[in-house]
Amino acid sequence: MITDALTKSLNRLRLHGLLNTLDVRLEQAEKESLTASDFLQLVLQDEISRRDAETLIKRLRAAKFESQYTFDNLLLDNYPSQIKRNIRDLQTGNYLHEHKSIIIMGPTGTGKTHLAHALGHAACCKGTSTLFIRANTMLRQLQTSRADLSWSKEFHKYLKPKLLILDDFALKAMTPEQAEDVYELIAERHSRSSFIITSNRTVDAWVKLFPDPVMANAALDRLGNNSYQIILEGESFRKKNRPPQ
Repeated sequence: MITDALTKSLNRLRLHGLLNTLDVRLEQAEKESLTASDFLQLVLQDEISRRDAETLIKRLRAAKFESQYTFDNLLLDNYPSQIKRNIRDLQTGNYLHEHKSIIIMGPTGTGKTHLAHALGHAACCKGTSTLFIRANTMLRQLQTSRADLSWSKEFHKYLKPKLLILDDFALKAMTPEQAEDVYELIAERHSRSSFIITSNRTVDAWVKLFPDPVMANAALDRLGNNSYQIILEGESFRKKNRPPQ
């Protein structure tokens, strides 16, 4: 029986979440003749599970995903066998422990953003702090922050998460300031955290988008040599699934 005194004690210890399952566990303890130790383990595991779930919700909210894309709704059968194997390997999240990055390339509509979301969601579920943002939005925000002298604070926002997902990178040529921001971001995050980058262009084609080829090669050498690269090919899924006119 849950008494007022017990409720007050749980609230004071910030264990009020136990009240959601305590009746069930008390009934289980009586039916199964659980020892005090077994009963305590059950209720504590309930609290751990509840807190883990709340933390995951906060982590997903902080990631700022644009869509609810996960591996549950990713149609892997659309891809060749080798690509599917590579994606399954990346789904384990080992690249995060290796501090490596993932570059997903391919034409519009081949599922790059969906795959990036799914990998990001999986990373969140494994306890990795994550941030999703379109590359042009990030560059624009960094540019704006120079005007009000908040650049350092804004730049730190992209250093903080263990996984930074840049969607639609390298859409157009960069200004010198944008190129410098990209270089600094890659240099600072290199070998200590991970990127997932999606792009319509191959990595080799990114070089000409930098005003300074020396800076471009320095940045892309760090990134390219420390990343898994996936090329998604084929007809646009959006075009393929478009209803007939």
